[in-house]
Amino acid sequence: MTIMKETQMDLLEDKATGALAGAAVGDALGGAAEGNTPEAIQQRYGGFIEGIVPPFLDDWKNARPIAPYHKGDGHITDDTLMTTALVSVYDTVRDHLDAYDIANHLVPLLIGERRWIPELETETILLHRIFLAEKWLVARLHYGHIDPREAGVGNIVNCGATMYMAPVGIANAGSPQTAYDEAISVAGAHQSSYGREAAGVYAACVAEAMRPGASVDSVVAVALAFAKDGTKDAVEAVVQAASGLDGWRSSLGVLRRAVEPFDTVGPDYRAPARDARIPSRTKSIEELPIALGMLVATGGDYSETVLGAVNYGRDSDSIAVMGGSIAGALGGSAVVPGGWVDEISEASRLDITAAGPVMAAVSREVWAKDRARYEERATLFAPAGRDVVEGTF
Repeated sequence: MTIMKETQMDLLEDKATGALAGAAVGDALGGAAEGNTPEAIQQRYGGFIEGIVPPFLDDWKNARPIAPYHKGDGHITDDTLMTTALVSVYDTVRDHLDAYDIANHLVPLLIGERRWIPELETETILLHRIFLAEKWLVARLHYGHIDPREAGVGNIVNCGATMYMAPVGIANAGSPQTAYDEAISVAGAHQSSYGREAAGVYAACVAEAMRPGASVDSVVAVALAFAKDGTKDAVEAVVQAASGLDGWRSSLGVLRRAVEPFDTVGPDYRAPARDARIPSRTKSIEELPIALGMLVATGGDYSETVLGAVNYGRDSDSIAVMGGSIAGALGGSAVVPGGWVDEISEASRLDITAAGPVMAAVSREVWAKDRARYEERATLFAPAGRDVVEGTF
């Protein structure tokens, strides 16, 4: 019995570390390419990006005054900063989360705790690095005192809430339904419409990928089972297109064309269309369908999934976060190249393997509380004079 428990513990930590370190590696590799086309990426780097690269723009500090960030060179971005912040919230609450936990714990962390910000090359509060859609959390919840369950309404609809939902999938490992429900609640403080929907679907995918025996096919099946409206349509279209591919290196255009009818941003990522990022029943964020498409096209190979996302461009870091976390959860920490892990940890001054064991430990506590709550409820409704039978009421 003891050996079985130790084996399960090791497996949970390994898959959680694979998911979160895998996400951070994807984030750091994808940061340099963000906002650019595949053609521009290949021209800048003399071919496909195959690992850690310098910034796309030499004068990164001044080229885009609204975003003076040192992307590239192994630096994690806001995706990983928000993910590790959510892990910190789980570590504090040590139970399931909801929108009120975002208001009560995540927002104070964003404005009250100094951390090293690699892209700013300084130690400061996270608010100074997160982008406008994430600053919304502080404006609405801390200053606006909006009901946390409704605070996401009115924000631009993008992948901002989705990009850091992997910890929700880990907390609900093996249970896509509860992962979806919890992420929908958590994301209500941040997003609405298809931005909130994608957060729920992504968390469900991570929860499935954490399950021993899960596969790319089972993850896709979960995505299609839970996705609603345009999100489901986009996932179906991209997965269908990806199913006929043998890798991504000659197929980036195929995946872009598949998602294009559902993407509101338009062909120029830096100049969004007039109706971009507004609520819709027929549209989807681009990032999650493309991440799932990369998984299908590469057979779930971690490195190829991430590199495909990086070279796709556009919101490359978030696509690589989503694909990398699912591939990392499926294969465990061993599939995430150690050289990348070490170099990114050093460059970002953050041990990107540290969050996995934290989430694994929290998850075990959450599951123990779930079991106690279940058993208490079962006892309440057990027939008089009969013992509670495990798994029944």
